[in-house]
Amino acid sequence: MPGGDRPAHPSLGEATRVWLRVALLSFGGPAGQIAVMHRALVEERRWLGDDRFLHALNFCMLLPGPEAQQLATYVGWLLHGARGGLVAGLLFILPGLVSIMALSWLYVLFGEVGIVAAAFFGLKAAVLAIVLQAVARIGRRTLRSAPMAAVAAAAFVAIFAFGIPFPAIVLAAGAAGFAAAGIAVTGPPPRPSVAHLADAEALLGAEAGAAPAAARRSALLAGVIALVLWVTPVAMLLLLAGPGNVFTQIATFFSRMALVSFGGAYAALAYVAQQAVETHGWLAPGEMLDGLGMAETTPGPLIMTLQFVGFLAAYREAGWASPLLAGTLGGLLATWVTFAPCFAWIFLGAPFVERLRGNRALSAALAAVSAAVVGVILNVALWFALHVLFREVVPISAWPLSIDLPRPASIDWAAAALSTLALVAVFRLGLGMAPVLAGAATLGIALWATGLA
Repeated sequence: MPGGDRPAHPSLGEATRVWLRVALLSFGGPAGQIAVMHRALVEERRWLGDDRFLHALNFCMLLPGPEAQQLATYVGWLLHGARGGLVAGLLFILPGLVSIMALSWLYVLFGEVGIVAAAFFGLKAAVLAIVLQAVARIGRRTLRSAPMAAVAAAAFVAIFAFGIPFPAIVLAAGAAGFAAAGIAVTGPPPRPSVAHLADAEALLGAEAGAAPAAARRSALLAGVIALVLWVTPVAMLLLLAGPGNVFTQIATFFSRMALVSFGGAYAALAYVAQQAVETHGWLAPGEMLDGLGMAETTPGPLIMTLQFVGFLAAYREAGWASPLLAGTLGGLLATWVTFAPCFAWIFLGAPFVERLRGNRALSAALAAVSAAVVGVILNVALWFALHVLFREVVPISAWPLSIDLPRPASIDWAAAALSTLALVAVFRLGLGMAPVLAGAATLGIALWATGLA
């Protein structure tokens, strides 16, 4: 990594161009998006060093919501205050919002057409490999010692075998890390693939401390405004439409999700899969996977899958003369109540987190949270595998266990073959996401054309 003098401070216009480039290249879920940001912000621009980048990431992992979008907002705030955070956060969302909305229209208008359904069949098989790759990537970065691996394993068993809510798991992990701060639980830092950039050599430097008073005031004001913009439409829908209205249900459901979805996008999808699919019945497990496939193949946060969920819920249940209009409003509403609180958490918390960058106990707590998230994501991968590879899943509930098991006779051999090929392509051949997804969709169409799927 180049040393020497620190780089010049970018203008907001220059930063905007960088954030737009990051947003357009941010495919493949949090792991890929964080890698894109690290390359652009640390390796190329040297706006912040590796340690500060990792601290910011761990802080965002602790918050409910998508860590990649919140990381962009946080770094934007570090560079240009509340305006910079707003620009970075909104640009990170915009490409995905437009893409998922367009694909949602395509899905409801042409999803039953054989060739389109076959393409989504192939994508679902590839998505399983991509989620497992995310587990491996985050695990390599996070599980740097035996205690951290134990935290991840305990988190997986807790959510998979005992059904313990993941917010409780993540909070317990943070408390354990905080308590164990006096011992070496985090292990040595990972060996970087390129030279390590010291914070002192980056634009933002290595100094830890409170943000300037003006920056704190503007951030807190922006956080309060974000809270008002989040709560107001929810309250209006409750008062004017009532709790039984589908738009009210979308607003309240995704608002609850915004409060409890610790651990980032993959962890949030576990909550949505359980509630939107099994409790509300807004969509089927296969459709949830279709939405995830859309988000994996378009730029922007993986949590934009939730826009697709809101779209289908309103499209099917609003009872309007124009289901497409209802679906569009439902998708936009889900996006609004998902991301408005994300800005609030960053703006309200960032000024205080900056002064805690050197706190050993907080760093240990954040590291333990990151380790627990690996176990939570592994559970999501297993949930997807059950619903991709098997046509029937049997819930087993015998207190205190609560486990979903596949019915072996219901295995979908075509899906299993596609998933195996995708796993080989990702882990053995090292192919990128674009060729894997394109190849899987093509094979899905080929299987449909030959009558094998």
